[in-house]
Amino acid sequence: MRPETPLLDTIRKLEDLRQMDDSKLPQLADELRAEMIDAVSVTGGHLGAGLGVVELTVALHHVFDTPHDRIIWDVGHQCYPHKILTGRRDRIRTLRQEDGLSGFTKRAESEYDPFGAAHSSTSISAGLGMAEASRLSGEKRNVVSIIGDGSITAGMAYEAMNNAGGLNARQIVILNDNDMSIAPPTGAMSHYLARLVSGQTYRSIRETAKQLSQKLPKFIYDKARKTEEFARGYWMGGTMFEELGFYYVGPIDGHNLEHLLPILRNVRDSQAGPVLVHVVTEKGKGYSHAEGATDKLHAVSKFNVVTGEQSKSVPNAPSYTKVFGQSLVQEAHDDDKIVGISAAMPSGTGMDIFGEAFPERIYDVGIAEQHGVTFAAGLASEGYKPFCAIYSTFLQRAYDQVVHDVSIQQLPVRFPIDRAGFVGADGATHAGSFDIAYLTCLPGFTVMAAADEAELKHMVATAVAYDEGPIAFRYPRGEGVGVELPERGKALEIGKGRIVQEGSQIALLSFGTRLQDCLLAAEELADYGLSATVADARFAKPLDTELITQLAQEHEVLITIEEGAAGGFGAHVLHYLAGQGLLDNGLKIRTLTMPDVYVDQMSPAAMISRAGLDKTGILQSVFSALGRVEELPARA
Repeated sequence: MRPETPLLDTIRKLEDLRQMDDSKLPQLADELRAEMIDAVSVTGGHLGAGLGVVELTVALHHVFDTPHDRIIWDVGHQCYPHKILTGRRDRIRTLRQEDGLSGFTKRAESEYDPFGAAHSSTSISAGLGMAEASRLSGEKRNVVSIIGDGSITAGMAYEAMNNAGGLNARQIVILNDNDMSIAPPTGAMSHYLARLVSGQTYRSIRETAKQLSQKLPKFIYDKARKTEEFARGYWMGGTMFEELGFYYVGPIDGHNLEHLLPILRNVRDSQAGPVLVHVVTEKGKGYSHAEGATDKLHAVSKFNVVTGEQSKSVPNAPSYTKVFGQSLVQEAHDDDKIVGISAAMPSGTGMDIFGEAFPERIYDVGIAEQHGVTFAAGLASEGYKPFCAIYSTFLQRAYDQVVHDVSIQQLPVRFPIDRAGFVGADGATHAGSFDIAYLTCLPGFTVMAAADEAELKHMVATAVAYDEGPIAFRYPRGEGVGVELPERGKALEIGKGRIVQEGSQIALLSFGTRLQDCLLAAEELADYGLSATVADARFAKPLDTELITQLAQEHEVLITIEEGAAGGFGAHVLHYLAGQGLLDNGLKIRTLTMPDVYVDQMSPAAMISRAGLDKTGILQSVFSALGRVEELPARA
């Protein structure tokens, strides 16, 4: 007998899924889950979140008329099943690879991705904008925002819900509750009630009762309203959401299609205002290795599907993140004023190491960077030494607080900035491109960058000792360069760099981890008969003006190198040199920065190479300044 064609193979377009009988959808979900597991085993990526929303993804595309109806995935960690169903299955094994599919939703990639997302808590705001655009255009369209229980901790989500409730917008929000268990399912009765109250009959009766009760004297009406809210809140939760103007439905089992489908159809066909559907799912669902893992295999490298074993390379040196965490622990043993703050990324920032050593001095504020920064400012105002560790790309979310609550008041908040520079497979949304530029423009802000892991230890010690105002130090994702680490970091002199190698003709001034490429470039320049000085700036603010003046006056060519966007370190060097008239003597200067484009996913090494920030790029810049490009061999 010929084997039956897998259901997933029969879906050439989404209309095939919409016409599929409900009874076949559980099988389709199983096949979709298996396909996703196999694909991510090849590419690596975010696994657990996608596994948890397989049934929900199938149900949404079965019930709603996408792409006319808009489906917005918050963050995008969970969008892999969505990509497989929406015409990208043939490319799913290029996830997070150069010239492949993005690991997040991306407007330029597909009409089924109406809004790009990689940072959290944006989906309700974006969905509200789309819903209002449809209303203004007179176009009937469903807009569905799917937001996780972690993302809904951010203030932006509540700002959006408050606005949606005030507008009485026709918007559907699905709260994917896979960890917090805001209101866990209570068995068959809760599912029955959820289906009942999402239907038109209940809504009509309830609205009629509301209208009648408003005719009653106020004290009787208030009693009735409170009794109704209490009774429904007791059985089903959701009073908080209703206070924001949303009609609450749930909680329901997000893996049971018999429960999901009728409720989604009910809210789809409702003509009322905003609705929140509370769906309870299990992160990592359907893959035993994910279900048994503490992090539910949130993010993985390539892995063996059968054993779950990941193919991680053995590091030659400790990661910068680990060096930071261990260094902070060392300092905190001697200084009980040190406290740690993370915005839902303790392990990603090394704050988990600090938290294990000092559990009473660590604060995870959730996905609430704005609050985290101002919270740190409050601690600093009372004499504590808060280390507010946030990825460069996420610190952007709290920039107003950095300016208004920290910088203007000159409060000594310490900002360890992880993931500074290129980050590889996560692409443009997670690259730490702009922190040098957006911090060095602030008066009184001290900004450092570690050239290697030993320098990072010194910068942690420097931040501990510095109480004159805000201070930041940046370091990249991944392993260090393998230098010998000092037993303990020593506080650096503020605003002073160092000369690493003496030369006479070419000056290479590095800010951050491009120092190693500068040393390699200097070694090769010697083969061309060119003597090079290599300097580590250490500080972008305040600048080491004495060092910069020396380099400008004693060399023919000055090259600045930084893994950051234009407008940062090199711009400040140029500004200083121009102001001092040091460009008037024929100095040839070039500033190497990240390119003025958003760089899509590829390996970090490829990103560095294409940006011209590696050894070859530095050499090309030197020879270009000298007018001797033809002498330099082409890039391999």
